[in-house]
Amino acid sequence: MCAALAGGCSNDFAADGLWPSLDASEPAPAANNTGTRMEIPPSSGEMAGSPTYSGDMAQIDSGAGKQFVPIDTGPSRQAPNTGTFVGQKVATLRSELENLKSVLQQQNQEFQQVLGGAMQNAQRYHAIVGAVSARLQVGTTPGNPVLVSQWNQAQSELDRMISSTAALNSLSNRVSSNSDLAAYLLQATRAAFGLQGAVDEDHRQLSILEDDVNRTVVSIDRLLNEINEAVTRQNTFEAGERRNLSGLARAISNGEVYGPSLANFAYNRSASLSPYTPPAPGMEGSGGTAGAPPLVVIRFDRPNVDYQQALYSAVSKALEQRPGATFEIVGVTPERGTTADVAVNSSTARRRAEQVMQTLVEMGLPVERVQLSSAESVAAQSNEVHVYVR
Repeated sequence: MCAALAGGCSNDFAADGLWPSLDASEPAPAANNTGTRMEIPPSSGEMAGSPTYSGDMAQIDSGAGKQFVPIDTGPSRQAPNTGTFVGQKVATLRSELENLKSVLQQQNQEFQQVLGGAMQNAQRYHAIVGAVSARLQVGTTPGNPVLVSQWNQAQSELDRMISSTAALNSLSNRVSSNSDLAAYLLQATRAAFGLQGAVDEDHRQLSILEDDVNRTVVSIDRLLNEINEAVTRQNTFEAGERRNLSGLARAISNGEVYGPSLANFAYNRSASLSPYTPPAPGMEGSGGTAGAPPLVVIRFDRPNVDYQQALYSAVSKALEQRPGATFEIVGVTPERGTTADVAVNSSTARRRAEQVMQTLVEMGLPVERVQLSSAESVAAQSNEVHVYVR
């Protein structure tokens, strides 16, 4: 037996190669054996045309971002033609499935290209915005032309990301049409089992084809979900950055940055909904409405009143506590002087209130959250603007 298999064997080989050593010494080195080549038959999965995986699959994630990998878009194993009507039907369905797989693979590659372009645009956008914000943090001249140019570049990069979102929407519609075709192929394959005149090989090929179509359906659904999730992420990002760019434009105009866009606070529904805490009594203005102290009092008793940063801080804090809050901006006129003086002061106070409202809108506060009104006060010594939380 030993001679027939290996051409001869000895007790030394059995002791050194087959049985473990029971002492503490190092094991003897294995003899150099030249074995014969053994052919391993294909597995059942390979025979059925199913996808097989090797260690190379670990290289799918190249570090370039999230990638979608279809389960199986390779060609199906060609089966012999049985010559029956059902066999011809199987060949037709398989050909249509191969065309669908080819289209799916192209769409997957297009998806990756669009995502890669969007990622590059986002990197350039954040680099530009970061440079502008860093310059504003240390202060600069109002309307610095260098920052204005960088802001325009950031706007262009954001527009490119919006165009990539439109491309993803178009791709999603085309993938959805593939889903309809895959559903038809699956239904036609299952219906072919009921046709007469089939041989056993036809039904075996139909079973393989049905599994292949099912895998393709899963691939299409997965790709469609990936695209829709990417569109949702892009839309959320773009809406937020539009608001941030508006606030950044205002900061460039003033030469300093106030903080994140107020819209980020206004739409933050997950924030605490605890009752708003008004300012301390010592912070109240002279023209408050009945029972409600103003959030901010701005006295225009001198030219070029610098109120923006204090206004931003107060409104952002109020929105942190009450994200759904609205604000009333009241132009307060002092009740003194002649009728003509009161009329002039009333017009000036109204104009100041509109100026404060425009400032809040530029800071990112939605315009529908702001109301304008006017009032007169005997305690006011100059034109004032009061901001109330409603």
